Amino acid sequence: MMGFSVLMSVYKKEKPEYLAMALESVINQTLQADEIVLIRDGLLTYELERVIQEFEAKCSCLRLYSFEENVQLGRALKKGVEICSNELIARMDTDDIALPDRFQKQYEYMLQHPGISVLGGWMEEFNDDGTYSRLKRMPEVNEDIRIYGRYRNPVNHMTVMFRKKDVLAAGNYRHFPYLEDYDLWCRMLAQGMMFHNLPATLVKMRNNNNVYERRGGFSYFRGYAKLRKIQREIGLLNRREYAIALLLTVGVTLQPAFLRKIIYQKILRK
Repeated sequence: MMGFSVLMSVYKKEKPEYLAMALESVINQTLQADEIVLIRDGLLTYELERVIQEFEAKCSCLRLYSFEENVQLGRALKKGVEICSNELIARMDTDDIALPDRFQKQYEYMLQHPGISVLGGWMEEFNDDGTYSRLKRMPEVNEDIRIYGRYRNPVNHMTVMFRKKDVLAAGNYRHFPYLEDYDLWCRMLAQGMMFHNLPATLVKMRNNNNVYERRGGFSYFRGYAKLRKIQREIGLLNRREYAIALLLTVGVTLQPAFLRKIIYQKILRK
């Protein structure tokens, strides 16, 4: 039987208690991963290292790779994909919580549908105060995913399982701050690769107020504008769609953080 890897990346500013919860959710699955590849993106704090040591002791499949300096997420994941031993790779963030049957659902679907390159699903956003909970549903079939992907990221990154060979064929992750995954999905869609989103919640995503601050500002807009240009160049957007995409990007990224929070919570979430 085909095995699968879990790919994670951690850096010094992340909270050790979040990392512990994320790793716990990964090892307490109804279907166990063959390996968990954890990338140390630069030097970590003593507290983060202690969490890693604790999980090394109880999880023989934990495999570590360390960068001496912080290279940022795109470069870290690029290396992670390259060193994963298995053809199927599940992404997981180090501050989120995977539901117990997440890997089993995705693994079985990928075995039954060999033409699917990328498989995502729904996620439940929550905050630490327990005052916010929203479900982010995604389009299910490839045709709808392609349409959705013109203007918005069509896959919840922390829910994804993909085929290593297809990600490598599209050029792998690359340095593209905050948009590493959307950039990769666009290149894969442009090559005609097939996507699917399971109509099921796979991950609980931690969503505190700083999320909305990170998703705005001029530097974030510039990154999105660069991505829109790439989408146009590789044929995902025609001229009219490119103009619409830029206008929508301006409307979200250059708003004050409190307005962006309202847009995400009241309009872009169910």
